[in-house]
Amino acid sequence: MSLAVYRRKRDFARTPEPKGRTRRAAERRSFVVQRHAAKRLHYDFRLELGGVLKSWAVPKQPAPVTGQKRLAVHVEDHPLEYGSFEGEIPAGHYGAGKVVIWDRGWWEPAGDPRAGYRKGALQFILHGRKLRGRWALVRMRARDEGRDGKENWLLIKERDAPAREKPRAR
Repeated sequence: MSLAVYRRKRDFARTPEPKGRTRRAAERRSFVVQRHAAKRLHYDFRLELGGVLKSWAVPKQPAPVTGQKRLAVHVEDHPLEYGSFEGEIPAGHYGAGKVVIWDRGWWEPAGDPRAGYRKGALQFILHGRKLRGRWALVRMRARDEGRDGKENWLLIKERDAPAREKPRAR
């Protein structure tokens, strides 16, 4: 797993983002969801795998409702240090805007996480403050890729005890 694309897109002399490095896997794999008020508000969903944070941009807030699907656009790997990053990425730089941590915790895979990731069907259990229980990331077919060539996945809340059956009334 490489951070080359991540580093190529950033000028670390001018942005507060961590340069980071690839590291050995920890006993507990971390996850983080960052609310990113960039050109468009979205949520960056990140899972520690292979010494980096595998990352997806999710246009709508992840929903703890059974079966609710959220588009998750696969983006470049981020360093593990990014999991604690909050701050303002300056205007004119890639991802310019405010980044705040929306949720964080640890995750456990359901099966072999590397095989699931390669296959495009990653199932896992989240242990966060807001997001808990069984989830899945499922890669859509290649023809469903975005105009920029990035892979589209779906983030899906699976049926379990922490899941809500219906959205909360507002």
